[in-house]
Amino acid sequence: MSIPEAVVEAVRAARHILVVTGAGVSAESGVPTFREAQTGLWEQFDPHELATPEAFLRDPELIWRWYHWRRELVSRVRPNPGHYALAELARLVPGLTLITQNVDGLHQRAGSEDVVEFHGNLFEDRCFAEGCVVTNGDMDAPAPHCPGCGGLLRPGVVWFGEAIPPQALHTAGQAAAKCDVFLSVGTSSLVWPAAGLGDAARESGAMLIEINPDATTLTDRVHHYLQGKSGEVLPELISSIARD
Repeated sequence: MSIPEAVVEAVRAARHILVVTGAGVSAESGVPTFREAQTGLWEQFDPHELATPEAFLRDPELIWRWYHWRRELVSRVRPNPGHYALAELARLVPGLTLITQNVDGLHQRAGSEDVVEFHGNLFEDRCFAEGCVVTNGDMDAPAPHCPGCGGLLRPGVVWFGEAIPPQALHTAGQAAAKCDVFLSVGTSSLVWPAAGLGDAARESGAMLIEINPDATTLTDRVHHYLQGKSGEVLPELISSIARD
């Protein structure tokens, strides 16, 4: 697609860009959505009933079987051109904050640094009691335990009913207040608090740009809506701003 010149110039001139990515970016790599992943043995389960602290405490072995299965699914996919384009964008501008609602780690695998993971990371293991990341747990156990305190280990994702990590919220708020350009990429803009970052950025004077195949609840409030897949639009944007 042809990127509007106003978008190209705004991105070129930006001192700080805030990017928020959602499930659409991962879907282009073949990562199944939360509900699409419920196939085979897991079709009988409601994922919203599995992804809670209460479900984990009731049956940690069941929840770990589900997450091991999800990890196996996600480990087979690779970053797509959209992921790589965002990593390149960070090298082309003075400042960029990348916030993702995805838990698959694909941004990091594509070369993005200091990614703010609003919903955690599928491949991290955390102590259920203390919340710290654990790297030396016995992950072959049906319900692994923390080698430090002996409590249960859990997947490092944010479950339903849990708060976004405070540091992630703080970083997001600061970025929304100072960014020149806000990029919403592959997200429905329905899940809060990420859904409110665009409006916060606009109130601070940022240009809002949305990249999505379909219109969302944010579309009528952005300055530019670039309709299309992130894996196609973002590389074209990078190409446009890199031209002399």
